[in-house]
Amino acid sequence: MDAELIRQFEASYDAYGAMVYRLAMAYLGRTADAEDVTQEVFCRLLWRAPGFADGEHEKRWLLQVTANLCKDQLKGFWRKRAAALDADIPVEHEADRGVLEAILTLPEAYRAPIHLHYYEGYSVAEVAELLRLSPSAVKMRLKRGRERLKLELEPGKEGSV
Repeated sequence: MDAELIRQFEASYDAYGAMVYRLAMAYLGRTADAEDVTQEVFCRLLWRAPGFADGEHEKRWLLQVTANLCKDQLKGFWRKRAAALDADIPVEHEADRGVLEAILTLPEAYRAPIHLHYYEGYSVAEVAELLRLSPSAVKMRLKRGRERLKLELEPGKEGSV
């Protein structure tokens, strides 16, 4: 391998590795699964990546590949038969742990849009493009996800929605 290619790969991993992992964790909710997807995303970056116009193009490509791999894994035969494991959710601020745990209890359809919009800072149109949904579908998933989170996080209420 060429030294320049390795340097570019390392720079990409340093810049986007945590973001890819967080999105995979938002989709899958399990540390091991998120690590597997992250590894596969960066293998694809190394061996199959198209030419990127700029860093934003590369970031969007990585998020799209991550979302697609997570969706494939969620459809998989073994996923339905796997036992749930306790996930140690990586957080930057310990105060965020309760919110992230509540997000992981949401149905899969709401987790990724909420993560991309609120944690990664993408607009509704960008989330729609990344997840291959209509903007109205993203808006509705964000709305319903927020409603469920509100019920889950309200003090003194049981979060059974």
